Amino acid sequence: MTEINWIASIIASTGFSCTRCGTCCSSGDGDANLVMVTPDEIRKIMGASGQSWDEIAEPYPEKIPREGGRVFTIGWCLVRRNGICGFYEDGACRIYEHRPWICRTYPFSLDGDTVLTHPCPGLGCTITRKDARAIARDLIKRKNFERVDEEKIRRVLQENPVPPEKFVVIDNEGIKVPQKKPHKSTV
Repeated sequence: MTEINWIASIIASTGFSCTRCGTCCSSGDGDANLVMVTPDEIRKIMGASGQSWDEIAEPYPEKIPREGGRVFTIGWCLVRRNGICGFYEDGACRIYEHRPWICRTYPFSLDGDTVLTHPCPGLGCTITRKDARAIARDLIKRKNFERVDEEKIRRVLQENPVPPEKFVVIDNEGIKVPQKKPHKSTV
């Protein structure tokens, strides 16, 4: 059985249908609904929404301290307002056609070769084989996309010193000084 068919069979046996309830876009436990986004995804949303980088994304809230006053975080997440995704309005996603990989594949994710499910009222609902295959295809694309992104970030960390006395975001393009600080520190 091919990887896509194997993943699709798990999704089909689990069952899923988006109920458009917005639970995944709303606050959960702390940062449970954080949506990590890459620079490419941010730019795609910028093009579709006409919004600026800072209106779309903020630094991931986990600060990583290092010697010499160096503090950084890895990556970006979609801006939330009062615990709700900044793009969820009136029961709908304003960027649905341009939503990030995490949103496209929710409530499923891959951890190595394991298909994980995350809390969602739509789990257990009937799903067509075609829709299960589409989610499986997106999960595989997401997994490959995330692997490449992680490799690029690792390379940035290896090749560039983190500046002292300045909070920075390290993403797959390099080291950036954000305009906004993360919404919460977990250090």
